[in-house]
Amino acid sequence: MRDTVLDRFLRYVVIDTQSDAASSTQPSTEKQKDLSRLLVAELLAMGLSDAHLDPHGYVYATIPSTADKPVPVICFCSHVDTAPDFTGTNVKPQIIRNYQGGDIQLAGDPQQVIRVSEHPVLLQQIGNDIVTTDGTTLLGADDKAGVAEIMTAAQFLIDHPDIRHGPIRLLFTVDEEIGRGVDKVDLEKLGAHFAYTVDGETAGHIEDETFSADGVEITIQGVAIHPGFAKDRMENAIKIAAAIIDRLPKDIAPETTEGKQGFVHPVGVSGSMEKASLGFIIRDFGDAGLADKEAMLEAVIKDVMSGFPGSTYTFTVKQQYRNMKVVLDRHPEIMDNAIEAVRRAGLQPVRGSIRGGTDGSRLSFMGLPCPNIFAGGHAFHSPLEWVSRQDMESAVKTLVELAKVWEERA
Repeated sequence: MRDTVLDRFLRYVVIDTQSDAASSTQPSTEKQKDLSRLLVAELLAMGLSDAHLDPHGYVYATIPSTADKPVPVICFCSHVDTAPDFTGTNVKPQIIRNYQGGDIQLAGDPQQVIRVSEHPVLLQQIGNDIVTTDGTTLLGADDKAGVAEIMTAAQFLIDHPDIRHGPIRLLFTVDEEIGRGVDKVDLEKLGAHFAYTVDGETAGHIEDETFSADGVEITIQGVAIHPGFAKDRMENAIKIAAAIIDRLPKDIAPETTEGKQGFVHPVGVSGSMEKASLGFIIRDFGDAGLADKEAMLEAVIKDVMSGFPGSTYTFTVKQQYRNMKVVLDRHPEIMDNAIEAVRRAGLQPVRGSIRGGTDGSRLSFMGLPCPNIFAGGHAFHSPLEWVSRQDMESAVKTLVELAKVWEERA
């Protein structure tokens, strides 16, 4: 018997693949290749003879066309790494069969409870099989659910050569969670016209819009002096950094925004009396909103610095990714075909926006238009992460139907 999507998912999540933003290597952690090597072995066993792991940690493979006419080459893409936000070591997946409602207390840490009041989508999962962690690690559904779904869909298409579809390229990336997911992808080798990341949440959702994103690095050069002689002379860089964070408007933080609202978010602070560093991520759905928030942040810094005349600062903005909708709107067939595939899989399509980004954001601006398809996971990057077997199966059906739709409409 062939592995089910649940079989694959449970096999993949126990492999620790956390990426590391502090690392300068590609991939950022060698352990990501542990899963990538397994995927190559499984793809070769399926009969995909070109499956391989490249020096940068990416897995490439091709499902050959079964069509008797030219069909655009599409790509299905997911990432193997999990987020550094919470440990992914020694994952112990738990399965709740035939979930009948109510809060879910996680056995490994009774303080961790998946509450229906905080996760109302659980109300749509009655009778389904829910996979959770034991409460001591993240689960890794972001994005091993997507990986498992693509692998299962690939096996299904190979096992059913009577299904007409064009050539399908498979791409499994590394380091997506730290913003480097497609830094070294070889688009010429990939050879796809369009792509889909399988990296979303709720079943039926397809996303063609993301945040635009920048990072801001700030350094504060204070005035250091022996504390015994510091009167009217010391300007402590740590205190300056703390004052900047304290002055941030409370209504543009991740914890106070939703929908299409952007935010300014401090993600790192370090330093000494003499010198301190601050890291921020800035998010908005438009470039103008990004610029406004960056101007606001620098205005806060200047205001704080006015009280420390002997100190200086630097303010460096680094572009991370941009809203992929700008690109995808030029190719409406990409979303139209995905919406039809979701319908054929028996779901109600929901077109939406991501309060975040995916590899698809970067790929779209690199010349490979790439919206995002649901993978079924919820509460990503936390010990409360969960996914249902049935939603993963729906994602597999959606990918199979999507391959068929592109062939029919070619």
